[in-house]
Amino acid sequence: MTSPAAAAEPLLSGGPSPAPPIRTPLPRRLAASMPTWDLIATKHLELRKRRGLMVTVLVMTIVPTVLILGLRLAFHLFDPAHYGPAGAPSVFAGVTNLTAQFGFIIAAVVGAAAGTTDLNDGVFRYLVITGRSRLALYLARVPAGLAILIPALAVAFTMLCLVTAYESAPQPTSVSVSNISVPPYLDQAQLQTWIHQHPRQAAQAFGPGLIVPGLGPLPPGAKPSVATDYANYIGSEDQQFEPAANEMFKIGLWLSLEVGIGFLVGLGLGSLTGQRTLSTILLIGLEIVVTPILARTPIPYFLDGQRLDVGVAMNQLRPAGLAPTGGGPFGGRGSLGIPPMPTWAMILVIVGWIVVWSVLGAWRMMTRDT
Repeated sequence: MTSPAAAAEPLLSGGPSPAPPIRTPLPRRLAASMPTWDLIATKHLELRKRRGLMVTVLVMTIVPTVLILGLRLAFHLFDPAHYGPAGAPSVFAGVTNLTAQFGFIIAAVVGAAAGTTDLNDGVFRYLVITGRSRLALYLARVPAGLAILIPALAVAFTMLCLVTAYESAPQPTSVSVSNISVPPYLDQAQLQTWIHQHPRQAAQAFGPGLIVPGLGPLPPGAKPSVATDYANYIGSEDQQFEPAANEMFKIGLWLSLEVGIGFLVGLGLGSLTGQRTLSTILLIGLEIVVTPILARTPIPYFLDGQRLDVGVAMNQLRPAGLAPTGGGPFGGRGSLGIPPMPTWAMILVIVGWIVVWSVLGAWRMMTRDT
């Protein structure tokens, strides 16, 4: 039996000491913050059941490609003398650029909808009451939304690639530069050799100031290298030749990145503001108004600020088959009217937009009052 002194000891000391708090191991906490397959499937179903949203996705992603290529195929079929083949390098570049712009906009719309659906429907409170991790609720929206956007984009781009590959005119045997035939697929050293062997044709194609390094002193007004002429040669080649399979693959990856950025920014902004319409308007204005202005014209004392726009960074990353002029990394030559930023800065801007908006959106969802 317990002695009276032992029984009275807890009372004299203020009662039994409280039990130490139970700390969940970090791996288990991280696992609880990851969305489950059922949670992703549920969010995916919620988005798919919004018929207006799904119709908008199809209209802005697939319908423009089907309409443009279908009309070109029909015109060529009924009047081949006046209408060329449906597939052409210029058509491929134009439709792809249109798909990229529409893809960013519709991805932003879907992202804003995914970030505000629970709030607008009044079910966010009940989701929190169930005990699910708020971070898991936010992260589940990412694969759910991309599972709608990426397949639609893949269908449109696959149709474009097939028509370009099988319904184009025969590939030319030479590159026409200022009406001068130049052999195709030359690198810069090979172009130098061709210029050295054909000085008269090279002067007509690239200008009278051309000179080949190593042939003597540079006369007044002569070009010190063929870098500019090589850029013109590559631009002419991209405009006249169909993109190769590896170039189409790079363009497809670039389109997917464009759509992914639009969705993640729309999701983060929608979750942060709680307003779907406001988020959509802001991102459409960014894509249609702000980015073209910042990408085309240098603003004095604000060049570094212009480069902070993700659209400017994505324009610099634009693959070669879509940007026949300028200069840029990763095989692309950009479509900028401003001096390109360093490669590390371009990557940092793109990653920064993805991370910052995702963090802001997740933070707002984790701190939002129910």
